[in-house]
Amino acid sequence: MKPDMLKQTDPEVFDAVRRETNRQHNNLELIASENFVSEAVLEALGSPLTNKYAEGYPKKRYYGGCRFVDIAEDLARERAKALFQADHANVQPHSGTSANIAAYLVLADPGATIMGLNLSHGGHLSHGHPINFSGKYYKVVQYTVDEKTEQLDYDAIRKLALEHKPKIVISGASAYPRTLHFDRFQEICDEVGAAQVADIAHIAGPIAAGLHPSPVPHAQIVTTTTHKTLRGPRGAMILCKQEFAEAVDKMVFPGTQGGPLEHCIAAKAVAFKEAMSDGFKEYQRQTLANAKALADGLASRGFRIVSGGTDNHLMLVDLRPKKVTGRDAERALGKVRITVNRNTIPFDPEKPFIASGIRLGTPALTTRGMKEPEMARIAELIERTIASIGDEPATEKVKEDVKELTGAFPLYAERRTEYKRLHDEDA
Repeated sequence: MKPDMLKQTDPEVFDAVRRETNRQHNNLELIASENFVSEAVLEALGSPLTNKYAEGYPKKRYYGGCRFVDIAEDLARERAKALFQADHANVQPHSGTSANIAAYLVLADPGATIMGLNLSHGGHLSHGHPINFSGKYYKVVQYTVDEKTEQLDYDAIRKLALEHKPKIVISGASAYPRTLHFDRFQEICDEVGAAQVADIAHIAGPIAAGLHPSPVPHAQIVTTTTHKTLRGPRGAMILCKQEFAEAVDKMVFPGTQGGPLEHCIAAKAVAFKEAMSDGFKEYQRQTLANAKALADGLASRGFRIVSGGTDNHLMLVDLRPKKVTGRDAERALGKVRITVNRNTIPFDPEKPFIASGIRLGTPALTTRGMKEPEMARIAELIERTIASIGDEPATEKVKEDVKELTGAFPLYAERRTEYKRLHDEDA
């Protein structure tokens, strides 16, 4: 890494990058959708592949000079297929929502009825929220979790599907802590003549490691981001059965996107290779163990865990027993360098901007090497923070303890050392 040129050319951006790198090291990152990529992924992202326009697909480009980016994209496609045992992979989508746009348009024309999980019950904006393209372009029926169990009721979903006869049923979630049964979704789809789009953006990592049921044998199209539990660069991909391969490729390009980001695609290839290792499987096992340990630690300290626990990398914490809102908790935890996001809980009485809960995840902490003992300590730090809102001395003590913990698990140490050297030269 050579940050000298950035510092010389644009010291303001250099300083923002330096400070953000330090923030990532100094904070406990508990946002469930965030992770830390490897140095190899970072190197691919910063490579000269960013210079190359390559509309089209390997060996079928609309630009010359693509023979080397073709190699990288072919590697990404073949590795994605092998990792998930899929017939076909398109690695060009820029984001999870971009992937969902293409998937929906392949399977249903605008105006058709689609079904997705309500955002406040763990779904995603692109699963049919009224302010999103999905809610504007399609007639949306939304299913929810059961009020008592706070888990999906597949009989209720089936009943809703039989009533509305959707063209697409979207499985997957952004804040659902329990196992998703894609085979049950497909049974419902088969009964009503719908297609299943499985959005596994959050659980792609555990699925790749064999720790969560895969939708690939069941769903017609599977979408996922590559930067959450999969621990790759920001971006997405689409997996599908062979019968949909041509339609998916045409809908991504030229249907909904132009030139692909070949540096990102190369970085995806690197991440997929990393995900094929035994070390990655162990990482996923530890991520899930850490999530359970954190949920148990918080529950033992009087926090209510939505649905009573977690089967994956995340949990929803109902803060009402602590008489604090999600917004206030997010702000208080941020002050002590614990990064979380406020989140609605099922049947939340608060507005989304306030929210009654927070969403916590363990992928980033696990990447740093933290295990169950650290999760118990973090549960304690969260409790102390919530209990000391408005108590500055107590808050400062928590902040010191967070600094001690993050210091024991360094992140991007060489980069921070180099940034520090360059920054010190300014003095």
